[in-house]
Amino acid sequence: MPLIHAAALLFDMDGTLIDSHQAVEHVWAVWCERRGLDLQAVLRVCHGTRTEDTVRLVAPQLDVAAEVAWLEALEAEVVDGQMALPGAAALLAQLPASRWAVATSAALPVARMRFAHCRLPLPEVLVTSEMVVQGKPAPDPYLLAARRLGVDPAQCVVFEDAPAGLASALAAGCRVILVGNHAPAQPGVIGRIADYRAVHWQPAGDGVGLSLSEAGCCAGVVG
Repeated sequence: MPLIHAAALLFDMDGTLIDSHQAVEHVWAVWCERRGLDLQAVLRVCHGTRTEDTVRLVAPQLDVAAEVAWLEALEAEVVDGQMALPGAAALLAQLPASRWAVATSAALPVARMRFAHCRLPLPEVLVTSEMVVQGKPAPDPYLLAARRLGVDPAQCVVFEDAPAGLASALAAGCRVILVGNHAPAQPGVIGRIADYRAVHWQPAGDGVGLSLSEAGCCAGVVG
């Protein structure tokens, strides 16, 4: 596989570094039962987006701030049903701290809990839902992550799994490697992996070099 050069690597969290779908869906199921809402309608729009944006979309009649506070408090307490994707811990542990960041739609307490529970190193640059005016699919999270690292977004490679996150990364001008099969490839998507056992890195001047091996790849490097 050809070497992919990047000034920095930017990662989503849920579904990308951490398989948390059981925990996430449990929280939304509890909330939907509490509020008499259709869980399937919520699940169709919640993945990859901020809690406040989901609540505003599916239940605008409610007090959005109060509902978000309740949901995020519950989510920060649910530790079961989540684990790091294979190879994620090993990759992050090797990366220079100045060359990677996480931009997630989760709140800061939830992100900290998940990283600790899954025994992943916490990045020095962690962008969470509270830190941006607009969440994914707007480009704000990835633009902020790149700015805090001091790098050009166009020189970043983003790892994402959800359509909203993919749209955010592409709108920020980043290249994207998709994790899993939840979002379709399109211009700007340069690869797809099943997990991080497929990802190999090496120092490359003022950035990092990546290669994707067939083992663990869904589709290898995409044009």
